[in-house]
Amino acid sequence: MTRFSPRTAPLRRAGGLAATALLLAAGPLTVAAAAPARAADPVFTLGGPAETALHPYAEGGGAPKRSTAGITVTNPADEGYEGGFTLTFDLTGVAGIADVTFDPGPGVECATKGTRSTVCTGDTLAPGLSTVTGLLLGAAKGSEQGASGTIRVTGEARGATSTPLAAPLTPFTPFTPFTTRVTVGGTDLVMRKLPFDHEPTPGQKQQAPITFANRGSRDADGVVLTLRYSRGLDIPQRYSNCAYTTDETWTTARCSVEGAFEAGATYTLAAPLTLEATTRAYRDLFVYGIQEAGTVSRAASAARSERGSRAVLRAVQVTKALAARGVDLEPGDNEQEAEFRTANTADFVAYGDEASGAAGATVTARLGFHNDGPAWIGRIRSGGSMAAVDFTVPQGATVTSAPKGCRGVTAEGAYREDRKTPAPRYVCPAPTTVRDGGGLDLSFGLRIDKALIGAAGRVTVRGPGLQEAGLPFDPKPGNNTARVVLNGQSGGGPSPSPAPPAKGGPGAGSGKTPSAAPGTSGTGAPSVTGRGGGSLASTGSPAALTASVTAIAALTTGLALFAAARRRRKV
Repeated sequence: MTRFSPRTAPLRRAGGLAATALLLAAGPLTVAAAAPARAADPVFTLGGPAETALHPYAEGGGAPKRSTAGITVTNPADEGYEGGFTLTFDLTGVAGIADVTFDPGPGVECATKGTRSTVCTGDTLAPGLSTVTGLLLGAAKGSEQGASGTIRVTGEARGATSTPLAAPLTPFTPFTPFTTRVTVGGTDLVMRKLPFDHEPTPGQKQQAPITFANRGSRDADGVVLTLRYSRGLDIPQRYSNCAYTTDETWTTARCSVEGAFEAGATYTLAAPLTLEATTRAYRDLFVYGIQEAGTVSRAASAARSERGSRAVLRAVQVTKALAARGVDLEPGDNEQEAEFRTANTADFVAYGDEASGAAGATVTARLGFHNDGPAWIGRIRSGGSMAAVDFTVPQGATVTSAPKGCRGVTAEGAYREDRKTPAPRYVCPAPTTVRDGGGLDLSFGLRIDKALIGAAGRVTVRGPGLQEAGLPFDPKPGNNTARVVLNGQSGGGPSPSPAPPAKGGPGAGSGKTPSAAPGTSGTGAPSVTGRGGGSLASTGSPAALTASVTAIAALTTGLALFAAARRRRKV
């Protein structure tokens, strides 16, 4: 696919006109060969599952059970590709092992070419990863347990290039090929769902007797139990054969359990785990899954994980293996998930800032909120923000810089078409999760256009939308509002807003200037402060500051001379 940039378009148009003149002068011309693919054309990558297990062939008849493998294409460009593409599936490697049928995606057609090949064609590819067709795989009649073969996929994309007065050229860009392995039979580890109380209270503990079965057609040689629980939950037992990693939101335990886990048998842990809703629990998830050893991705590095100090976690058999029967080789049942809604609260406290300065000075306003807990807050399942900071700019000031992610709105909070000029009001969404003790710290640049006494802007932490402005988890709505005050010292302006916390949470420190020596700003210039040495640092002109100091000194001198003259007249 060919793209034109504004800088090269005039040159290419000139070249096209010159070529047209030559063609008209020379008479008809036949294009002998297609142009090669250009370096600017995208490189498409084929993908899919590395290996797929098949249900053994049902000798007794009945509907065959099929496994599904999705074949994907990655388009690295920022825009969709239009020009046509062809995928060729070489099925020679699975002859006598698997029967393959196709479930093409929208705009894709597949046709069989002989007995060992299928070709799928389409016209467009969306940006990023997309599934072009699904493979429906079943074990072939007469195939044996453990039989294995491969399917190789290749492809090419037709270029979208043409020249004036000539037939369209069709250069081809090859796809990065892909091979997937198909095996008859395998394990099928199935995790049993546990009957939790999904509305616990802080501090409540529940037993978690993890139980799983192998419903596959062969034994599993060792298993890996994976436990993931969000910040409001805890499992106090820490076993020596488990590796634990913790981040801002999740604790993950990967426990390697040795042994042969027989097909048809069910297993449970020798001792049940304890799942606790901590004092910071609110909306939490517990995910527990089982996989055969050797198939688990080791995403967590050993440097970031630590081993438990308790005895080895073991699994014991609770039902014996049965004769082979209808099996269910589905990777989707290896994992279960439990969601908890704990009755708890989190106090979101807004904070603002204050400063004084002459007209023309620019200051940096630090504002936001912090979570005084006890709960952490997050939407870890659906994503999205649970709260937003709503900042109304003080009268007489203009925003010169706003944090990334904040959007300007009208004074009423409505959508604003103009994204370039400063807005009278800004809404800044909080992260998906806000830890207890965390929050959102923001930094705005404000230019004082008119030095009004006590000009105050409003800072509110509220719900993510105007229609859901409340915070249902916050028991103290009275501290959800603060102020940014400009020139509030003269005439006894509004009282200062709550100070920001000493330690921020997610986003802490973003946009903050380094601490400076008393009497200076972060750049070494004299600071402009409000009551109590407010925290807004001045970035105004030194010449303007000098002029202000000179004017004050002249006024003081004039008043002294006037008083002396009056005393002389009285004498």
